[in-house]
Amino acid sequence: MLKVLAFITTCFFFIGVTNAQTINQNRKKLDVIRVDSPPKIDGKLDDAAWKNVSAAKDFVMMRPDNGKPEPDTHKTEVKLVYDDNAIYISAKMYDPEPSKIPAEFTNRDNIGNSDFFLITINPNDDGQNPFEFLVTSSGAQADSKVSNGNEDFNWSAVWESDISINDDSWVVEMKIPYRALRFANVPVQSWGINYHRKVLNLNAQFTWNHIDNQQGNWTQYDGLYENFTNIKPPTRLNFYPYASATVTTSDGNTDFDWSVGMDVKYGITENFTLDATLIPDFSQVGFDNVTLNLGPFEQQFTEQRQFFTEGTELFSKGNLFYSRRIGSRPIDQFSNERKNDDEFINGKKVNDKVIDVPEKVQMLNAIKISGRTKGGLGVGFFNAITEKTEATVERTEQTINGLDTISNISTYKTTVNPFSNYNIMVLDQQFNQNSSITLINTNVTRDGRFRDANVTGLLWHVEDKKSRYNIDGSFKMSNISDDEKNPNTGYTFDTSIGKQSGNWRGEIGYNFENKDYNPNDMGILFSNNEQTIYGFVGYRLLKPKGIFNNYGVNLYYNINFLHNPGTYTGTNGGLSFWADTKNRFSFGGNLNYRTEEKDFFEPRVGSTSGIYFKRPEQLNINHWGSSDYRKKLALDYDFWYTFHRETISDINQISYGFGIRPRYRFNNQFSLIYGLNYNKYENQFGYVNNDDDAIYFGQRDWTSYNNSLTGKYTFNTKSAVSLSFRHNWSKVPYQNQFYSLDQTNGELNQSSYQGDHDKNFNSWNLDVNYQWQFAPGSQLIAFYRNSIFGSNGHAKHGFFKNLDRLFDEKHQHTFSVRLVYFIDYNNIKNIF
Repeated sequence: MLKVLAFITTCFFFIGVTNAQTINQNRKKLDVIRVDSPPKIDGKLDDAAWKNVSAAKDFVMMRPDNGKPEPDTHKTEVKLVYDDNAIYISAKMYDPEPSKIPAEFTNRDNIGNSDFFLITINPNDDGQNPFEFLVTSSGAQADSKVSNGNEDFNWSAVWESDISINDDSWVVEMKIPYRALRFANVPVQSWGINYHRKVLNLNAQFTWNHIDNQQGNWTQYDGLYENFTNIKPPTRLNFYPYASATVTTSDGNTDFDWSVGMDVKYGITENFTLDATLIPDFSQVGFDNVTLNLGPFEQQFTEQRQFFTEGTELFSKGNLFYSRRIGSRPIDQFSNERKNDDEFINGKKVNDKVIDVPEKVQMLNAIKISGRTKGGLGVGFFNAITEKTEATVERTEQTINGLDTISNISTYKTTVNPFSNYNIMVLDQQFNQNSSITLINTNVTRDGRFRDANVTGLLWHVEDKKSRYNIDGSFKMSNISDDEKNPNTGYTFDTSIGKQSGNWRGEIGYNFENKDYNPNDMGILFSNNEQTIYGFVGYRLLKPKGIFNNYGVNLYYNINFLHNPGTYTGTNGGLSFWADTKNRFSFGGNLNYRTEEKDFFEPRVGSTSGIYFKRPEQLNINHWGSSDYRKKLALDYDFWYTFHRETISDINQISYGFGIRPRYRFNNQFSLIYGLNYNKYENQFGYVNNDDDAIYFGQRDWTSYNNSLTGKYTFNTKSAVSLSFRHNWSKVPYQNQFYSLDQTNGELNQSSYQGDHDKNFNSWNLDVNYQWQFAPGSQLIAFYRNSIFGSNGHAKHGFFKNLDRLFDEKHQHTFSVRLVYFIDYNNIKNIF
């Protein structure tokens, strides 16, 4: 199989290399102009630098009516010049009613209800990895680094822009220093460049060089600016020193902490950059959306630490890097009682109890080196170190002296997470502006008795020369060494072939993970020992028709087995639909069907045990909708319902839920979004406990509420205050009857098991955040958080009774101030 795949990949490689730029045959080209006196960035086009410069014009609609020329009422003219330090862009965007252009004030990297102008710059002209710089009609900036069409707005550069609103148009001026880009040090070069303009009142987006939505990726359709002459990459060395202070109050105790540190960005070569965080401080990251977890798998949370979200496109290849592993909970987690309870040591009865376990492991430092050569080879290196973490254990020793028992209580420290090193190496070769082959390795090395882990992956995505068809897949191998250094090797394989152009699209594929494949020391995988045959076929509208700007329909299926011993576990499939109307209402829905399923994970005894829980056949329907965001009041909503076939006589399972999220924009500076989600599972059957003889399940009702409120008030594009609130409540009362799992057929039989397993779970967070960008790249941030967490067995309470009890729980108040200052080495060099 691998030999066949290698042959096909090689064939596609040679076809692609000899046919570059096939899908961008009508490429627009301009000669770039060097200026001696750069323009002033003030949103006014009266500088001499803009005179006698050819304009990029005759824009073409990208969406919704792909390929249609721009209307005469909304012409766009863009000019670009350069000097030894930067490139400069001016864009004049005509509009018959400039006073009615939407212009919501937003924070950086948030477009909001606004028109925008965007430039994509690809110095390597490789069709895959441009930089984006965007300015909205309110003057807010956004920037991103793009990889294979995916925009990473966590990436940030320091650059200048300004706007003005005129009688017949709005104008943008931009200065993008060379330090914000990566390009080769050659005397004469040409860059791939395209311009985008969003006109919200027309619900349209236009581009200078036409982007055909029939085939290929939008990054393959750049225009070309030729003859950049004698420009040299500057020394790309930026410092971000910071100072922060944090006060935390909880249960009457107040702690004060402060730290100083620095982030560094250094251009090792013209194409490769080193990012380092020294003495990192993550005290102001957002809260996690924690929920009650009754399932067999861990919860996954999004990464909110900027160092781990910015410029990580190479490291995320193959889904082997789950950055929350670094600096998360210790790996050696205990229950309240140690496993060596009531042992006899030296004739004494010894009881050990863990009384204090740190919630997180402190990260000491981290670095990233990444970049891509002119030939398309991407290289990435990541390394992070976490410190040794200890828990406190209380030991009770009892000595029997005649009829008396003498107890001695002491405490000691035990390591729950050792000094650890996390490492990633990536080699990613791109070719044909649409294909890549990647080799990635992740490694976790822990000091002492703790396990080490290594995972290696070979990935491929190969398209034909016209980007009509693709072969996509991977082969990965994991190796775990436990405390006795016994290697445990696992592997996984996935491959698919698909059609990705035109109205009709589809894919068919196969994947498996064997029982020993485990990337979870640095990645995340919920279950292994599985294999699936999967695929889909879909149709999408590429030109507006009737009341629709676009719509799509997909039919998918999955046929599922265990990998070992190959047991068939079930089939699921469905039909999905989505659409956008010309009146700007977006909606869609799904119809999903699942056959009777053998669940080998819910019993919590391992998928190789042969023990499973038989889940009933079910049918699920759901629908979602979203109204016009241009209006002051807009609404997002969704609802779902699941029909279950009965598994136990006279017990009907019912599952349903809904969500509603109204948003109101009071003006261009102030807006609020409220969200309510409600979910109900009646007569659900789930794992409760097990002993040597039986595995017990319970019948339960699971109700969850999620209330959220987000808002912002923007004083200007440099200063804003924001609010984030969330209260998640789940209650799970169990019925009096429990069941034992029949380990031969997966069915449930009534049991005499007794226990109190009711759950009442609350998670409350309120964040208020003020940000002020007082200088380019420099910020002052003031942050307040109020958080409460509660978990108990009071599952019969109503909403308000539960809220009263929640406020009796321990509150934690956190107030933090952080100052970050941007220093460019080139500015320091010029001063001295």
